[in-house]
Amino acid sequence: MSAKVSPCPSSALYQRLSDALAPLGLMIYGALHPEPVPVPAAARGTLILIGTGSGFWDALTAAPESQDGAADPVDRWSERVIGRLAATFGAQAYYPFTGPPHVPFVSWALASGRAFTSPSQMMVHDEVGMMISYRGALLFDETFDIPKPRLAVSPCESCAEKPCLSACPAHALVDGGPYKLAACHNHLDTREGAECMTSGCVARRACPLSIGAGRPPAQTAHHMRYFHRL
Repeated sequence: MSAKVSPCPSSALYQRLSDALAPLGLMIYGALHPEPVPVPAAARGTLILIGTGSGFWDALTAAPESQDGAADPVDRWSERVIGRLAATFGAQAYYPFTGPPHVPFVSWALASGRAFTSPSQMMVHDEVGMMISYRGALLFDETFDIPKPRLAVSPCESCAEKPCLSACPAHALVDGGPYKLAACHNHLDTREGAECMTSGCVARRACPLSIGAGRPPAQTAHHMRYFHRL
């Protein structure tokens, strides 16, 4: 277990955590002071949302969880790595894949001002677009300064073409929803669905913001295999 970080002004915790996440292939997806969206047993402090960055796949595939043949390597890696960060920084860790009880990651994401509901009803992030993947969150007792959201409104409002709606070959995504899950799975079972299975959801990749997410095909293929086995 890593030693806790040396004392530093609470305002420096955000940057220090961001610096610690980068070598792990993780990044801060957003932050909030959780009074509007209470966390379990707490409604104060500072909540930092953590997601995958461009170096995530390299970090995962080099880790023991990716090589031991056991189930759910991404979740197990996330718990180990983010749990260690929680101990190091003196925070409480939460994960979107544990429960019940389940913690409200979607509500947290939207409350952070950095994630939005797209016309297709899938979430879109201001930096990684629809290639969004939350892996955990850290709750600090301290209430410290956090950056303002990068955008004042959803990026979808200025996206004229809205390719997330038109790119889906199965026509599973419609403006305002609902998401046609059966149509999506049926398409993935066809020869034409191979592109989504090997390179990731065409509609998610079509989002202009997704281009900068740095997702290698092997990473998106891994997640598609988990999605399509449901």
